[in-house]
Amino acid sequence: MSRNGAGAPVNGGPKTELSRAEQVLRAFHEEQEIGTAFDRRLLARLWPFVRPHSASLILSFVTLFIISAAGLIRPLIMRRALIDASPEGLQRSGVLLLGVLIVEQVLVFVQVYSMQVAGARAMHDLRRAVFAFLHRQRVGFFERQPIGRLVTRVTNDSDAIGELFASGALNAVGDMARLAGIVVLMVVLDWRLSLFAFLLVPPIGVLVNWVRRRARDAFRQIRVKLARLNAFLSEQVQGMAVVQSFCREEQSAAEFDEINSAYRNANFRAITLESILDASIEMVSSICIASILWYAGFRKWMPDVAFGTLVAFVAYIEQFFGPIRDLSSRYTILQSAMSGAERVFELLDHEEPDAPVRSESQDGDASLAFEFDHVSFGYSSATEVLHDITIKARKGEKIAVVGPTGSGKSTLAALLLRIYDVEHGKVRVEGHDVRSRDRVSLRSSFSVVPQEMYLFSGTILSNVAIGEAEPDRALVEQVLRRVGAGELIDSRQGGLDARIDERGANLSAGQRQLIAFARALYRGAPIVILDEATASIDSDTEARIQSGLTELMRDRTALVIAHRLSTIRAADRIVVLYGGRVVEQGTHDDLVVRDGLYARLYHLQLAQRPAPQVAN
Repeated sequence: MSRNGAGAPVNGGPKTELSRAEQVLRAFHEEQEIGTAFDRRLLARLWPFVRPHSASLILSFVTLFIISAAGLIRPLIMRRALIDASPEGLQRSGVLLLGVLIVEQVLVFVQVYSMQVAGARAMHDLRRAVFAFLHRQRVGFFERQPIGRLVTRVTNDSDAIGELFASGALNAVGDMARLAGIVVLMVVLDWRLSLFAFLLVPPIGVLVNWVRRRARDAFRQIRVKLARLNAFLSEQVQGMAVVQSFCREEQSAAEFDEINSAYRNANFRAITLESILDASIEMVSSICIASILWYAGFRKWMPDVAFGTLVAFVAYIEQFFGPIRDLSSRYTILQSAMSGAERVFELLDHEEPDAPVRSESQDGDASLAFEFDHVSFGYSSATEVLHDITIKARKGEKIAVVGPTGSGKSTLAALLLRIYDVEHGKVRVEGHDVRSRDRVSLRSSFSVVPQEMYLFSGTILSNVAIGEAEPDRALVEQVLRRVGAGELIDSRQGGLDARIDERGANLSAGQRQLIAFARALYRGAPIVILDEATASIDSDTEARIQSGLTELMRDRTALVIAHRLSTIRAADRIVVLYGGRVVEQGTHDDLVVRDGLYARLYHLQLAQRPAPQVAN
């Protein structure tokens, strides 16, 4: 029995042990919890992305119908050439056939190009819509969604939809028109041979229907397994240091093999269905042609049928099964695209808007930079993180918040930025309820330095002036030197344009933190939030960047969330949280004299500080 209870018996059955990979698969089982989708409904939802590019799509369909008509003319030209076997007639037929083929190929280029251009533009708009959707979501949304799954929606699922255009799957409309035209011409040429040929159509219809009912599930499973694979890869890559530290390489490889094998097997099923359909249609097509020739040989009225007519009839039979064969392959592409669309729109249908504006607004004291007015909050209804919190910060005041782990310190910053909404009480910024302001207006009032500062691959300039298309280079250099990072640009080739790797991997922890300070200072917001900004660096590095920290908070209101109490001694006021409640408030000296929770925490940390090294 596993320690986490994963191997508990189900419905009284035998006890089974779940592997790590099986637990990972079960963790993402909600991927399958999607109702049956209707192709027409999904195609209708794709239309808003296609509509702006409908001119290219219309051009593609018009040329498609002309191509289909040209294909129907070719057997008739061959029939006429064989009936009129004179040299002049053969020459005329050859020139006419060549002209039809040239026009047909030119139109094929126009049709394919316009179709793929419309598809590429539509998928560009769809990916942009999904990316914009992600930007609108609250932090809680990303806490519940594996990153690999979201990446799959933006990339793989969108690409699957794009195959509708890239592979010519929408040409199925032309295939249907060709089929209708072929049936009419076959009946006109010889209705008795046509009836005999059409006897073999019902088996094809039964086969296509059989594949159709299984293809949707097969391609849905491919998308499910791919999303799980991406999610697992994302988790493993981000946690590679832990994997290697605990020597879990072999176990992780085994788990990956299991998930990868599930993805491979899902592809095998789709490949099998497609192969069965293609081979069966080809076999029925060959049987049909052989049967027609055999049947025609026994017809006593066969001499009345010209040889050219029989050749044209056989050509039409080949063309007849061509669209059916194309329809089957295009149908599998359509199913894959519909599975991708199903997953993309399932994501878009579960929007959790980031900080929607509320109509009610209760003004408070405008002289306060921010205020927590009897605030209570819990991430779930069962657990309350903050209870009846009241904190008022005057403009320019430095407020520090301390407390044991889990006391709700970082939650205060999240509520102030309206990443989450309060359940009871009010959070105000400059006297206005944060719920009455849109997120851009609200968050532009803050410069935030989180504990885990994220640097993007790019340059020093782009990371300091993040989000600006045309940053002020002089101001960027100025703020870097003000926070003590002048050496960073002086010592690196390129200066402000020096390259920064993803997550700032080519910088030290102290250098990354100085860039974070410069980023906040460049933003120039009136309120600074430091959410344990120095918790991830050692005391020596912290001492070196202290001047940068001081410069960042100069002439600004600051909310400093700290675990290391030595960093907030100079705060105007220190708020002590315990169990989600404010238990003490005051200056450092006042709280030490009271000998309460803050004093105990402070003396405990002071006792744990390493003694200074004495040189021999």
